[in-house]
Amino acid sequence: MTDHSAISMNDSGGPAAPRDPEYLHEGDPTPEAVIDPPVDFASQSYRDMIAKSLLNRGNNKRLKAAIEKAKRGEPVTIAYIGGSITHGAGAVPLPVNCYAYRSYELFRKRFASSSEGRSVRFIKAGVGGTPSELGIVRYDRDVLRDGKENPDIVVVEFAVNDAGDETRGNCYESLVLKALDGPGQPAVILLFSVFLNDWNLQDRLAPVGWHYDLPMVSIKDAVVEQFRLTRDQGGVISKRQFFYDIYHPTNSGHQIMADCLDWLFEVTDRSVPDAEDIATDKPPLIGRDYVHTRLLDRLNGNSVARIDPGGFRETDTDLQLAEMDDHDDGTPQFPYNWMHTAESGDGHFSMTLRSKRLILVFKDSGSSEFGTAEIRVDGQHKMFADPHEINWTHCNAVILVDEQESKEHTVEIGMAEGSEHQRFTILGFGYVP
Repeated sequence: MTDHSAISMNDSGGPAAPRDPEYLHEGDPTPEAVIDPPVDFASQSYRDMIAKSLLNRGNNKRLKAAIEKAKRGEPVTIAYIGGSITHGAGAVPLPVNCYAYRSYELFRKRFASSSEGRSVRFIKAGVGGTPSELGIVRYDRDVLRDGKENPDIVVVEFAVNDAGDETRGNCYESLVLKALDGPGQPAVILLFSVFLNDWNLQDRLAPVGWHYDLPMVSIKDAVVEQFRLTRDQGGVISKRQFFYDIYHPTNSGHQIMADCLDWLFEVTDRSVPDAEDIATDKPPLIGRDYVHTRLLDRLNGNSVARIDPGGFRETDTDLQLAEMDDHDDGTPQFPYNWMHTAESGDGHFSMTLRSKRLILVFKDSGSSEFGTAEIRVDGQHKMFADPHEINWTHCNAVILVDEQESKEHTVEIGMAEGSEHQRFTILGFGYVP
């Protein structure tokens, strides 16, 4: 079993976001089932373990409404947003054995009025190694599909990715509220996955769910306690069998996650419906400052801001990929970007727009062709953006502006001293008007 010390730590007291881009591929050997007996997925012990995952039934008005729609044969859309576990890392083959697809299938088979269940639709928007700080930027694009989709259920999974969230929960609560108050006012389910060292951010994030009385499912609560037990003592699955690596579940782990969500669906279906809906207009627990975040990239930038790309005139096509929905092929993340190359010269990227909060998304890379950029806001040095801090092709979100009042800001991005002839990619921005 992998040594827990291999998990990198950050100053928030927990592991940093996953830095290993290597996912399990079909045909790769798995660390599962060398010593341990097979998992009995039909046993009472297994069912008891799954039941422990239900951290909060929550107000069921919206989730029961989605279930009843499915039973009537009406269209129902289930969406999932999160990090690499939601993306499906560790599942083989990834598109159909990830927890998101398997739980969608369980919902469809349980509630859809027709045997094919074609009225139930699936949206998966997991991107590896990224926190809710990036999730809030891409929610409209990746979940709502720029206004084309109105999901009935949204599952939010950032419990092991938010250690590096600069807002320490503000972006998470903002994302939850953005989903709750979005088109169709969907049911929002908070899902808390877990790392090999038994860690997640449930203690920080679950209070958001209690605050709004949301359904919450904790994989940590289901599996961690029984990891310490033998089969004779009531153990169901070992860590060797649940984890592919220090971050991601195996197929068995993904199945458990799907079954935990399915238990919530079953319990909700049997429960008396709540008469009143949840209240989202109460004072936030942590913050709601990023609810109205919008994506700005090369596609829409000139209609939102005054932009001079300077030496950042090229478009980077070597991007982080994620298999969205049930697709086998990877979707490039933030394809409408601005890239500086070795031949670009020393011209700065400059953008002026009116906002109260601004998030920069730039590309991390393991390539030596990439160098560090200096970021200046309103003429003042803000930070150096080093694409090698995480050192694999990855989307990195950092906050540039966080103020209470909206005003005009100018952002300048140029290559730092010593990196003038290297590459740097501005993937996009998230801004709050």
